[in-house]
Amino acid sequence: TSTRTDLIFASFQPLFFHSIPEGNECIKANAKSCGECIQVGAKCGWCMDPGFLKQGEATSTRCDELESLRKRGCSSTKVENPRGSQRALKNKAVTNRNKGEGKLRPEDITQVQPQKLTLSLRSGEPQSFNLKFKRAEDYPIDLYYLMDLSYSMKDDLENVKNLGTHLMLEMSKITTDFKIGFGSFVEKTVMPYISTTPAKLLNPCTGDQNCTSPFSYKNVLKLTSNGQEFNTLVGQQHISGNLDSPEGGFDAIMQVAVCGEHIGWRNVTRLLVFSTDAGFHFAGDGKLGGIVLPNDGKCHLENNMYTMSHYYDYPSIAHLVQKLSDNNIQTIFAITEEFQPVYKELKNLIPKSAVGILSANSSNVINLIIDAYNSLSSEVILENSKLPEGVTIMYQSRCKNGVTGEGEMGRKCSNISIGDEVSFTIRITAKQCPKMGKPETIKIKPLGFNEEVEITLNFICECDCHKDGIENSDICHNGNGTYECGACRCNEGRIGRQCECSTNEVTSEDLDKSCRKDNGTDICSNNGDCVCGTCECKKRENPEERYSGMFCECDNFNCDRSNNKLCGGHGHCECRVCICDANWTGSACDCSLDTTTCLASNKQICNGRGTCECGTCKCTDPKFQGPSCEICPTCPGVCTEHKECVQCRAFGTGEKKDTCERDCSYFNLIKVKDRDKLPQPGQAFPLMHCKERDANDCWFYYTYAVNKTEKEVHVVETLDCPAGPDIIPIVAGVVAGIVLIGLALLLIWKLLMIIHDRREFAKFEKEKMNAKWDTGENPIYKSAVTTVVNPKYEGK
Repeated sequence: TSTRTDLIFASFQPLFFHSIPEGNECIKANAKSCGECIQVGAKCGWCMDPGFLKQGEATSTRCDELESLRKRGCSSTKVENPRGSQRALKNKAVTNRNKGEGKLRPEDITQVQPQKLTLSLRSGEPQSFNLKFKRAEDYPIDLYYLMDLSYSMKDDLENVKNLGTHLMLEMSKITTDFKIGFGSFVEKTVMPYISTTPAKLLNPCTGDQNCTSPFSYKNVLKLTSNGQEFNTLVGQQHISGNLDSPEGGFDAIMQVAVCGEHIGWRNVTRLLVFSTDAGFHFAGDGKLGGIVLPNDGKCHLENNMYTMSHYYDYPSIAHLVQKLSDNNIQTIFAITEEFQPVYKELKNLIPKSAVGILSANSSNVINLIIDAYNSLSSEVILENSKLPEGVTIMYQSRCKNGVTGEGEMGRKCSNISIGDEVSFTIRITAKQCPKMGKPETIKIKPLGFNEEVEITLNFICECDCHKDGIENSDICHNGNGTYECGACRCNEGRIGRQCECSTNEVTSEDLDKSCRKDNGTDICSNNGDCVCGTCECKKRENPEERYSGMFCECDNFNCDRSNNKLCGGHGHCECRVCICDANWTGSACDCSLDTTTCLASNKQICNGRGTCECGTCKCTDPKFQGPSCEICPTCPGVCTEHKECVQCRAFGTGEKKDTCERDCSYFNLIKVKDRDKLPQPGQAFPLMHCKERDANDCWFYYTYAVNKTEKEVHVVETLDCPAGPDIIPIVAGVVAGIVLIGLALLLIWKLLMIIHDRREFAKFEKEKMNAKWDTGENPIYKSAVTTVVNPKYEGK
């Protein structure tokens, strides 16, 4: 249904609320009047100052974001920016009472607060309000028992005959004001008996069973508080017969829902118990009996009998949902286990309904009703009537134990006991004005309850200044428009800022000529359109950037920049020239006129040694540097001044080694391998070479320089330590020792060689004495001739 569609759509509202188009939507809308402007969005305002527009700007540029209008020079008193509002017309507090405090009339019990309010909606601006719901103690209940009286329900009827008094007794534990009624149904008389005899219609049962004639729906007992009367009338009922399995229960439900006077419904909790052991016919099935007219959803009871079953088709499920909802009826399907899956699917389509399983003979029907009622009453679900076009609604619930919900879950709260109070935040937003602009009324109510909130929606479609407009004003070129909100709203067929042109005269050579600067060829400097002989400048993709001027020759975005900021961030651009803020100058507004940054400790500007330019000292004496010309790197004493800090930071020694981090962090230290790597004279900044000695007579070398405002020290990473006088004897002793050791070793070697030679000579003499060969032969002589025998030679 349309209501369900609205509710489903509402569950997706967070996506719509946060989906904001990029850029300035106010400028993009090209609004020609204040009314059109405020309908674009809640951020848009209209400047009604007559002198607000610059040369070349179209009327639509009056519509802009509020902050942008302020920056462009529109006073807040000249900005039209109507806001939405809300007002409670009826806000009676929810009822707080206990069961024993005395009986109240149903109309005196309040479970929903507020009851009536009015909202003024501006496009894009949501209006929110809180809705309270509290389950009242001892709230009256009407219960109508609708029973299938086909033959298969014969044994069930016997148990239902005593239902009245027993159910009265059980329901008295819940409420002191309870009424019960009874109705029955079978089937349309034309459906299963088309080919049967009249006698069969009088007694549709087989064998010797005596059954009543078939009928569609009968209202047996109007709602009553007399349980005994219920028992008596139900005891007089007889079963009927049917040839097909599905029954005509939907016809009966429709009549019970819409025939309030016949049934006796009160504005209290309404329960309909639908008891059957079969399925159901629905819209379209009537064609089997030649019935094609759709169900009209109206009451057709005469003498408590439904008289149009042969004329109207069965209602559809959607039709039933609508009527049950409209009449605040909660349905309990008491069915046999065989048909449980079918009716569970039906339950999912009918809000505020429940399904219970009947025993074979309906003996458990009382417990089933009590359990179903507790289940239905413990849940509250809000629904709204059909919303006007362009209006959306969003729910947020705050239930028991701090449980919250949004979207679809924001419409409901569960596990609510009697006396519990829950609340909902409801946000309503209009995205546009209705075509007629007239007030609309919507209603929000908890499903199954008769109470509701009635909301009147008023739409803000025009500005307040609209009512002061002057029709056919002379300001608008001889009365060709209405002068309102600082601008002309042209009549049909007229255009231009003062409605000075007809739509038939928009383009001509003469008019175009007046849009060319210095009789050039470019119309409006190629930055605009010629309208009625006047340039209307084009709009840029970035709405903060604008063309202006008589020929659109100016803009506010082609000025000099500093630090990647237009006009250095200290001014604004007008016709391609920076207009600087106070205390700033320069083509890009990047030169500060403030001299406080140049003050030295002696309160003199630049220590009297320079001039302050753009907030920075320009030192006239090249020996002096620093933010206020206070540093002289080449002056005497500089090396000594920084010696202790260089020593502690580079080598971890010296008098300041314990306080180094505190006292010596004023310069950047850079280590180099040797003296050749130190910076040399000729730099763009003053440089001082230093050579200092530490407590161990070791020299260290470094340079001190001031590079703009940064102090830099380059230091050789190794100390230059000369040899001391106490080391010479040690070296001499070592050398003397080495020489003595060398002489001793040489003598020993000589002695060993003499002994070796003498032993070898004695051995030679001894061998000579013992020789037995002829002294003419040399025992070690070998001939120089070698004879080789050919192995193949056989002496032949």
